[in-house]
Amino acid sequence: MKYIAEIDIMPLKELLDPQGKTVSNNMKNVDIDGVEDVRIGKHIKMTLSADSEDAAKEKVEVACKKILANPIMEAYTYTVVAGE
Repeated sequence: MKYIAEIDIMPLKELLDPQGKTVSNNMKNVDIDGVEDVRIGKHIKMTLSADSEDAAKEKVEVACKKILANPIMEAYTYTVVAGE
């Protein structure tokens, strides 16, 4: 069965996000006021085959831990739903 995983990877809150800081600081240059913080991460959409939703979640978990996210610097969340 096919599944679709939506994965969000963000820098840990304890770490500086220089890219987000740059964007946040430049908001006033484009007349956007009131922005207190910007954090920039990655959004990944993955289509995969698995025998069950639990098996698909396990594949996504392994992919996040081994290749998609750096657990020292990033946190991740994901959802898995049945695909077409």
